[in-house]
Amino acid sequence: MCACPSRWVGSTDPEEEALLADAVGMAMLVVLDTLRPAERLAFVLHDLFGVPFDEIAPIVGRSTATATQLASRARRRLRGAEVGPELGTEVDPVRQRRLVEAFQAAARDGDLPRLLEVLAPDVVLQADADGAASGETRGARAVVNQVSAFAPLAPYGRAALVNGRPGLVVISPDGAVFAVLGFTVQAGRIARIDVFAHPDRLRHVDPRAFTDQ
Repeated sequence: MCACPSRWVGSTDPEEEALLADAVGMAMLVVLDTLRPAERLAFVLHDLFGVPFDEIAPIVGRSTATATQLASRARRRLRGAEVGPELGTEVDPVRQRRLVEAFQAAARDGDLPRLLEVLAPDVVLQADADGAASGETRGARAVVNQVSAFAPLAPYGRAALVNGRPGLVVISPDGAVFAVLGFTVQAGRIARIDVFAHPDRLRHVDPRAFTDQ
């Protein structure tokens, strides 16, 4: 999970770019934790330590070509790209942002019909929260029920880039990061919501980067 303030998109200001680099550096630790073990090993050994793929292959128990693919897949995930273009993921950031904004507004207002409109019928919500809130929820109505439970926090969502796509960082009234929401859009609807709420991941996200929006 890489969460960065959305105002940095397309920024050419050197100071803002430096801030972004710092934020991405901290967040990379979180993103690496989301990779599959073989992907993480291939990426770290090759991209960070320069180990050749023919030496990485026996370590991950794969061929050299597969080890190369593992690192490439990890690299795309770190950049926020979807593994597998056949999934038809929406790539227009403006349309993605509008859907995320519509989702947030509907959640804030308790507008259940509107929530159902922006969610794909087979939407998946994956949460890594500590405790009973973790796990996977499938289907628009089931996801709406989950979202409704957290509706009071919707006004505290701040626009952000999460893994390279429009998302939300929820800053609680006490100024702490409560959760980070990443959205995958397909065919004009939200097809997946990843909720990062485990304290071990959120400690890498600095709320000060989002509180002046």
